[in-house]
Amino acid sequence: MAECRRCLLLESAGENTLEEIRMRIEKLSEKEKASEEIYNSRLEECKNCDNLISGVCMKCGCYVEFRAAFKKMKCPNANNRRW
Repeated sequence: MAECRRCLLLESAGENTLEEIRMRIEKLSEKEKASEEIYNSRLEECKNCDNLISGVCMKCGCYVEFRAAFKKMKCPNANNRRW
């Protein structure tokens, strides 16, 4: 598969990887989990970032769909935070 710049896992990964991330997000407590509105807003910001490649943030190496689900997480780009 060719490198997919600015794609989320939803758009670029195999179904198994995406399902694993979704299952992990579902297991987060409400105290840990960002609201659906915040989560979606964060993902939109990530999709417009040059550091996103095939669902992975090149600043920290995480799957953005997982990182964005945490209430207390921040964009890892300290010089230009998007969220």
